[in-house]
Amino acid sequence: MAGPDAPAFADAPTLTDDDAALVEDLLSGSHRALARVITKIENRTPGYRAIVSALHEHTGGADVIGITGSPGAGKSTLVDKLAAAYRDRGDTVGVIAVDPSSPYTGGAVLGDRIRMGSNVGDMDVFFRSMSARGQLGGLSTATADAVKALDAFGKDVVVLETVGAGQNEVDVVRTADTVAVLVQPGSGDDVQTLKAGILEIGDVFVVNKADMDGAQRTVAELEEMVHRREGGTTGRGAGHHGAASMASTGGGGSATGHHDGGNHGDGHHDGDRASGSGHGDSDAHAGDSDDSWTPDVLETVANSGDGVAALIEAFDAHAAHLRESGEIETTERRRYAEEIRTLVRADVGALATAEIERHGGIDRLAERVRDRETDPYAVAEAIVGPIADCVDEERADDDERDD
Repeated sequence: MAGPDAPAFADAPTLTDDDAALVEDLLSGSHRALARVITKIENRTPGYRAIVSALHEHTGGADVIGITGSPGAGKSTLVDKLAAAYRDRGDTVGVIAVDPSSPYTGGAVLGDRIRMGSNVGDMDVFFRSMSARGQLGGLSTATADAVKALDAFGKDVVVLETVGAGQNEVDVVRTADTVAVLVQPGSGDDVQTLKAGILEIGDVFVVNKADMDGAQRTVAELEEMVHRREGGTTGRGAGHHGAASMASTGGGGSATGHHDGGNHGDGHHDGDRASGSGHGDSDAHAGDSDDSWTPDVLETVANSGDGVAALIEAFDAHAAHLRESGEIETTERRRYAEEIRTLVRADVGALATAEIERHGGIDRLAERVRDRETDPYAVAEAIVGPIADCVDEERADDDERDD
């Protein structure tokens, strides 16, 4: 809750009549309206901010799952099978596949390919391919806004499939509640990449194509990485939701986790939905004194669907852990803090760019510096000064109103 000295904020952007009707249609369940809203969001059509602002109060009901990993790990096929499995149990699903950006249009290069073959014709699976727009992590601000649209629409589960660009995949953490990192068998280089940073974001690790040679070795390597992280050798917390101290136990086979069996909490929106085995005994994760979460290492064969049920159980268990431990609140605060920073940087950057152009453009300014007519600090002051003056003036007005 804001304190007595908290600054007042401007009212939310005003919707046009057409956009207000579009928002109403989306909230009423129109898939056409949902598609139009996401198009406006992706294209940054004038008025899109007012639309996202209007949808914000209707969000918070969906479980948001990030699927990341190196190219070739089978993310698209696994997402297809996940969507089908969620539908089999009655959940509605939204899928956003973030594809590489076209250097010419900024659009998704692979956006026209058929990637959801198991769910064609199912209106309760909404699939959208979006452009990464130059962000190697694969999640632009537009993607985060599209997640809000799917959430406000009422989708039970929103799945994000990212491009897969190594360490920069940490961007997915800012939008997803649960992150699954996919690795294919025999990918020693990929495991080394995980050690370089992406290990930190995983809540579940998945060895896909587990019917291939080398699967068990890859599982063992991942389990060793989890052991080391949980043992404190990295000095970082478990997953992206907090510290963990439990070490994963070995064993298990394809389609199972590598902990002893047992029931592990409730599912997404149904308190009686069991999340099944594969996550240790009932106290294996949420029962720790520090409310820690230990990532599972699972095996799947996406082409046949083997292991998908156990993977969904792991997602359910993590969602239940976030709610029961209260970590979901920390996660949401972190996500919104990062979103605010991103938007403020972008907006201030746009103002600064306009000021640079007003002073003749960056090349002209650089030439003046090269000719010793001025220096970089003086140029920066000339660009930022008017913006800072406006902020100071607004702050003084706020103080005057408070008095």
